[in-house]
Amino acid sequence: MSSENGGNGEADGGARGAPPEQLALIRETVRKADTPRAKPRTWRGAALAGHLPVARVLVDKGVLHLDRYFDYAVPEELDADAQPGVRVRVRFGAGRHRVREGRREGGGLIDGFLVERLAESDYAGPLAALAQVVSPEPVLSAELLGLARAVADRYAGSLADVLQLAVPPRSARAERRPSPDPAPPPPAPEPGSWARYEQGPGFLRELSAGGAPRAVWNALPGPLWSEELARAVAATLASGRGALVVLPDGRTVARVDAALTELLGKGRHAVLTADAGPEKRYAQWLAVRRGSVRAVIGTRAAMFAPVQDLGLVALWDDGDDSHSEQHAPQPHAREVLLLRAAQDKCGFLLGGWSCTVEAAQLVETGWAGPLVAGRDRVRAVAPLVRTVGDGDLARDEAARAARLPSLAWQAVREGLRQGPVLVQVPRRGYVPRMTCANCRTPARCRHCSGPMEAPGADALRCGWCGREEDGWHCPECGGFRLRAQVVGARRTAEELGRAFPAVPVRTSGREHVLDTVPEAPALVVSTPGAEPVAEGGYAAALLLDGWAMLSRPDLRAGEDALRRWIAAAALVRPQAEGGTVVVVAEPTLRPVQALVRWDPVGHAVRELGERAELGFPPVSRMAAVSGPAEAVAGFLRAAELPGEAEVLGPVPLPVTPTGRPRRPGGPPPGDHWERALIRVPPGRGAALTAALKSAQAARMARGGDEPVWVRIDPPDIG
Repeated sequence: MSSENGGNGEADGGARGAPPEQLALIRETVRKADTPRAKPRTWRGAALAGHLPVARVLVDKGVLHLDRYFDYAVPEELDADAQPGVRVRVRFGAGRHRVREGRREGGGLIDGFLVERLAESDYAGPLAALAQVVSPEPVLSAELLGLARAVADRYAGSLADVLQLAVPPRSARAERRPSPDPAPPPPAPEPGSWARYEQGPGFLRELSAGGAPRAVWNALPGPLWSEELARAVAATLASGRGALVVLPDGRTVARVDAALTELLGKGRHAVLTADAGPEKRYAQWLAVRRGSVRAVIGTRAAMFAPVQDLGLVALWDDGDDSHSEQHAPQPHAREVLLLRAAQDKCGFLLGGWSCTVEAAQLVETGWAGPLVAGRDRVRAVAPLVRTVGDGDLARDEAARAARLPSLAWQAVREGLRQGPVLVQVPRRGYVPRMTCANCRTPARCRHCSGPMEAPGADALRCGWCGREEDGWHCPECGGFRLRAQVVGARRTAEELGRAFPAVPVRTSGREHVLDTVPEAPALVVSTPGAEPVAEGGYAAALLLDGWAMLSRPDLRAGEDALRRWIAAAALVRPQAEGGTVVVVAEPTLRPVQALVRWDPVGHAVRELGERAELGFPPVSRMAAVSGPAEAVAGFLRAAELPGEAEVLGPVPLPVTPTGRPRRPGGPPPGDHWERALIRVPPGRGAALTAALKSAQAARMARGGDEPVWVRIDPPDIG
């Protein structure tokens, strides 16, 4: 409040305490100033830049019908800073009727990127002027812009959405700090443990010589994979080029970070993860863009890191769900790195203990070569795998009285004499699902028919509506006793703790994930993907409730179950040192047999053959269109799909229960949606995405009320 309105000017200080005459004088002085001293509202009457007075700008509007560049005039005062790649602010949304003195005015301020400077515009009407250059730091290079455009076209998305994933938010303090001088290239590393693979030393030599080898790497079990990745990065740096490694989570990033630091020393690589905080992460990103650092490791967002003179892109465990971006247009890190390898003509390394169908396809088509060890080497480092099927459980008195069969109890007892024992449980919590103990009918809520859960030792409640139940009985047989359909990690830990009271029990899951455990005897109960690394390896491992992962209604159920089993079994000591893995699953199933033989590549090749016969990805390209029934039907009618396109469905989607998180592409809680799958043969994927993108852009331009989600190559197609 100013003094003329009765405010306390002395308390406010500064301009608030000035008399009205002085305030009027200040306002008049600002109006007459030649150069604006604050963020300009308009550049009316300002002279334009004499050279290249037109700026082509990508505005930060992630809608498909505005997925194009817009031209703006460059004021003379912004000429020096308005260079390609910088962040700018422009006024957007003013119509043709808002023109004064030949300049378009009005509209709201919006962020954007200056793409290029031009001598003249293709647009015949009046241009608005750039409102502000946010920072003279060029953050969008031509290479990054080309990659973002390729990703947007690949996933039927907008360029602005991709750049939101590729360019981190600005930190002015980080921009003001200079980046360190680049270090000279290190010497070429020795093969080290790469000698265990038939083509390993040759792969490193080709990287060191400046080549661009492409390989699918089936890593041997054990902890040496991080050191091998570090040696591949060092070989690329030795050739004077840059390297990029994308990893699934912060724990794997920490292991590769430690291996690189031990091999090359500090300051040779940058780590890009969300855990670092926005300022530190942006400072690391700037060091990469400025060329101070040539090697980058990080999680999913690092796939767009602007590494200069890229010589190698590497991805570890491409089957992990965390490699699939949840924000539009939901690109997968594997596909982005494949685009980078083709765009930059650099080396490519896709590694993991297991093998996905997409990785097998890269080898089958000849695009990449296999990087594997001989069978004798595999048998020497892999643990012994034993199975317990339904027939064994039926004959086992211990399995009927308790949860674990006799073979599992024996493996635990023997393993605890040598070190820690890992127990993998496919569910977290106590008892996520309950069934009748007599007839195995699933227990349902009397009010909403939701599944009954046991979050604690004595509580029983509905998983949908949350109502507690204290008098349940089976509607089929009238029984009152319940049993666990799938027992969670906490319940398993409780049972094992009672069976082995003198042994410590540790749990690792979503609430608390352990990174490592000591070599001392202990029981480690973990959900898939949260297994900690044991110093010296686990003495034994139990893989429980294998049927729960294999029976999921998903095309990738078998592949994903094998990947999770192998990830846990790879932490166990070799068979020669007593390492044993017991998997509770039917031994005749293909994923179980692949685990026993330790042959994930063979399993992936057979899966690829079946996918080819059925016409499913990755042999074909597929898109999912989901939304309310009428909206999906209207979208499909309007889309000009390729002639080879085949529409499967639509079919109803499961209703998202209230209070549950919404899955990507799934309906909001309580809504009834349908989903249609559209597939095309190989070579027609670009035509499919272009047609879907055009239909979605036209629909958004018309202002469709009901949402329609388009996902390209969805990882969960059922």
